[in-house]
Amino acid sequence: MRKSRLRSRSLAVAVIASLLLALGPAAARAEDTVDDGTVAASDNETPDGWFVELTTPPTSDGTSSAAVAASQDEFRAAAKGKGVSYEERFAYGDLWNGFSVRATGAELAKLHGLDGMKALWPVVTMTVVEPASPGETIDLSTAITMTGADTVQAMGITGKNIKVAVIDTGIDYQNPDLGGCFGPSCRVFTGWDFVGDDYDAGGKGPALVPHPGPDPKDCQGHGTHVSGIVGARGLVTGVAPDVRFGAYRVFGCGGSTSSDIILAAMERALGDHMDVINMSFGSDFQWPQYPTAVGADRLVTKHGIVVVASIGNRGANGLYSSGAPGVGANVIGVASFDNVKVQLPYFTVPPVPSTTPAFDGKVGYTQATGSPNAPISGGATLVRTGTLTSAADACSALTAGSLTGKVALIRRGTCSFYAKSINAQAAGAIAVVLYNNGPANVGFFTPGVEPPVTAPPSPAITIPVVATDDRLGALLSSELVAGPVTLAWTAEMARFPTPTGDRISGFSSYGMSPDLSLKPDIGAPGGNIYSTLPVKQGGHGNLSGTSMSSPHVAGAVALLLQASPKSLRELGPANVRDILMNTATPHNRTTNERDGLDSVHRQGAGMLNIAAAVAANARVTPGKLSLGESQSGPQKHTITITSLPGTGKAVTYTFSHQAATGTGANTFSPTFNPNAAAVVFSVPSVTLKNNQSAAVDVMIAAPSSPLKGLYGGYIVATSDEEPASTYRVPYAGFIGDYQSITVLSGPTRVCRADAAGNLSFVPTSGTGTAGTFTFADATQTPIFCVHFDLQSRSVTFKARAAAGTTFSPALSFVYFPRNSGAATVFALGWDGAVGIGASRATLANDVYEISVEVLKARGDPANPADTERVVLGKLTIARP
Repeated sequence: MRKSRLRSRSLAVAVIASLLLALGPAAARAEDTVDDGTVAASDNETPDGWFVELTTPPTSDGTSSAAVAASQDEFRAAAKGKGVSYEERFAYGDLWNGFSVRATGAELAKLHGLDGMKALWPVVTMTVVEPASPGETIDLSTAITMTGADTVQAMGITGKNIKVAVIDTGIDYQNPDLGGCFGPSCRVFTGWDFVGDDYDAGGKGPALVPHPGPDPKDCQGHGTHVSGIVGARGLVTGVAPDVRFGAYRVFGCGGSTSSDIILAAMERALGDHMDVINMSFGSDFQWPQYPTAVGADRLVTKHGIVVVASIGNRGANGLYSSGAPGVGANVIGVASFDNVKVQLPYFTVPPVPSTTPAFDGKVGYTQATGSPNAPISGGATLVRTGTLTSAADACSALTAGSLTGKVALIRRGTCSFYAKSINAQAAGAIAVVLYNNGPANVGFFTPGVEPPVTAPPSPAITIPVVATDDRLGALLSSELVAGPVTLAWTAEMARFPTPTGDRISGFSSYGMSPDLSLKPDIGAPGGNIYSTLPVKQGGHGNLSGTSMSSPHVAGAVALLLQASPKSLRELGPANVRDILMNTATPHNRTTNERDGLDSVHRQGAGMLNIAAAVAANARVTPGKLSLGESQSGPQKHTITITSLPGTGKAVTYTFSHQAATGTGANTFSPTFNPNAAAVVFSVPSVTLKNNQSAAVDVMIAAPSSPLKGLYGGYIVATSDEEPASTYRVPYAGFIGDYQSITVLSGPTRVCRADAAGNLSFVPTSGTGTAGTFTFADATQTPIFCVHFDLQSRSVTFKARAAAGTTFSPALSFVYFPRNSGAATVFALGWDGAVGIGASRATLANDVYEISVEVLKARGDPANPADTERVVLGKLTIARP
């Protein structure tokens, strides 16, 4: 196969492809009428590269290598002939045909004028979770019991001879838990470094230049941590402790990487004939059509490789936030569940045997960032500054000297952690214990007490600040009602229950995909996992994120492939996902049973249960149902249940339905509701003998409200075996007309950049100095600033002479992502030309009106109601 090649071919200049800006506090909002809104350069979230997709399909789709190479050479020649300036970084041909490039905003627009180009896609910068400081750890042994991996290992199934590719920060193969060496006879038997130690996609100058090489050793830590979850054997034991690894390093020792390097690594893993690929990162808010999602999907459908990827850590950014490649049609996209116990350092106070359960006096805590570490010996008097109902505990100045020599217990709420801590410090406290203000906030948390940026500088926190959960904080506060107690610091650690254990992690991204495909597919432990780290970082440590849930599933796939190698390889990797989804266990949204199951578009099929997957006697296909929009009425779907070979006696499966929590219409701030679909089966049950199948029709009627909300649930088949086996098929859909969502609801204007990269809105009249552009340099190039509430099937910017009647396309994109927040924008540079392909022409000097047209997700191009149009304003072209 033709390997992806890193290019340093610079046809002219390489600066920036487009601008993606987060509006700062001074920026104008949609309802503002002023013309002088500004965006600081420091708020720039811009990717500086683009994927150029060619019309010729890749070799995975049957095109010859020669034809792919010819299509690429023809594009390069056309670009050179047109004088288009860009830097080619990578060329791809196996999983996806095209390039990744860097170009200026004006040069980017010129690419639209080249024949052979199918689409442009932004190259997205991605980061990974940094290794945590010592303090909060959870044994990997605890996490694997949540998925049943320990039960499967006890059966002698350990992933032996299964090859797992880890595309990440590399692997520290010198860690004994991962084999201690690198090479054909080692556990880490192959790999490649795509970037070098100093690479940082978010950096500048030399940091942006990759230096590839043959040694994939990890100096950051994330990839080693992920690999330990997949298959460590030593001080910690991973899910599949006998797998072999391919290490594909796509990050430097710090900073970020970009999606074009990820795609190159996927092509290399394909050439190394891996069985499973794990990718613990993603490009958020993306479509299944995004290049890394398409490449990953082709690995599954064209090459028989199971691909597992994190769904993302954008839970705080609301619905439709899942990332690529996890949103790929046949990729296993993984959500994160919090662990059931956390191991923490603790201090002691007098025990209270009368509580239920009895309080043993141990109080686990996390260390705040921005303060000195807590002592490991000694003690002091603990006092409280408020009560269990204080809404603004220690938010105001405390009496001078009132806390001298004491440790202050302070409830979370209203003001910043810094404000509470500095007030206690000013009153003489020698330490602070913060506690969570349940039910608003529950569980352990890590507060930051760094001083705010002010002039003059705010004083630093110079006393230890720690935090505990709401349950332990309430016990301490209640104990202090009778008066002060003595706190004793220790150097010990203990396990403490987490109230959010077995619940979806707050950071885990929501689905669905922009095309209303059901995502995520499944969940696994991801909140607070103790695993391997590079030897120089201590060998072991704690990380948290969907990064940590994905390798649980990748390891589970290895166990499943070893347990049923022949049948699963005959079924294909897509069916591996179905089996895992059939046997997963959905979990409740909260500890209150009345709140019901968490949303399907948050947890997918539920918590991975690899023991149930290995023991499964049946499978149900399809493994999930994506119902789309409900405006056309109830939907009928057919599911097929198959008794697997070797089942033995006849088994009867009875069908039922489990509803899950729905969400409301607000994309950025989800609300929850219990509104459930109505489900009717064509038959109540079926009886199957060995290797038989039966088809069953399922009629699903969506709830009528809330309009623009998402709903879901589970089709359940329960066997009459002893003990009974349960198989589920998750479903999810949209209530009403998906195209009724307004996409262009925020700032939509023509912008200008200054020399420092700051942007400002130009007058809507487009006249005067502010509205006139000469295209002499970046400050004289117009930029289209637009906010997107939802992903769009296509986006076209158009221009027409102010006195004219005909709009012509200026820029166009397909499968466009949404913005991360309600007040962010995309900003795209324009070269002052219109037209597509060979017809593209430079506009004459004049005043032009600029508009943007959006074909909404799942919209019909022939239906005007599915297209949204907004005028950005006018501008004047005045080339010398």
